[in-house]
Amino acid sequence: MKKYIIIGLLMALLPLNLQAQLCEVENTAFKAGEYVDYDLYFDWGIIWKKVGSASLSTEKTIYNGQPAYDIRLMALGSKEADMLMKLRDTLQVYMNERLEPLYYKKAAEEGSYYSVDEAWYSRENGVSKVHQRRTRPGVADYTPLINDIEDSRCIYDMLSIIARARNFSVEHFYEGHKTTLPLATGRAVDDETLTCLGDAIIKAKDGHKYACKGFSLYAITKGEKREILRFYITDDANRLPVRIDIDLKVGSAKAYLKGVKGNAHPLTPVK
Repeated sequence: MKKYIIIGLLMALLPLNLQAQLCEVENTAFKAGEYVDYDLYFDWGIIWKKVGSASLSTEKTIYNGQPAYDIRLMALGSKEADMLMKLRDTLQVYMNERLEPLYYKKAAEEGSYYSVDEAWYSRENGVSKVHQRRTRPGVADYTPLINDIEDSRCIYDMLSIIARARNFSVEHFYEGHKTTLPLATGRAVDDETLTCLGDAIIKAKDGHKYACKGFSLYAITKGEKREILRFYITDDANRLPVRIDIDLKVGSAKAYLKGVKGNAHPLTPVK
């Protein structure tokens, strides 16, 4: 999956410019042992065809001597889909118990393209620091891209923001509400604009429908505005991603919730 799998929300009870500075949050939405399954669909021109599966898992671990969450998002195309475009994406992030990112890795294999992005995080005296590296394993003449970036705001990535988003209140978000957050991409830290799409009822692949909030992420590329992600999360205590629309290198994909186990709270489908 290309650039952003899910991007976050902001805490609705505080001013937006203040919320962006809060790099620690209490986790109430998920727990270690949660495992979420998705069916993955690809845009074959005028039709959507199932091409594989995706999963989101959370486990407890130790990172640099401190308790941490090990969160992984994996997308796997089927053998049939491989004939048109191979898809093997794995995203992993370590976060401390206050949901600050510590280390991030994205290994993306889409068609003939394969890259590995990594980010190492720290925060000192109110300043977020991230050391990033992009490599192309198997490409002999490729020079790794390495950079160090600082920002007064909290810096996230496409996976750590999922955990943050699931712990923010969305009741007061209204249709058209916009905000901006910095995300580490492996090459840079980019500001992306998140727009609330309002309330929606989404039919998942588990046979149920869920009341959700929808969000759309836009990037400015060479002066052009482009939607790179659209997603819907439940309005219950889990804040579970039910549907994710993703921009790929070739075409686009949709991931629909198929099942979940180990969730911290009961799901509340509308039917």
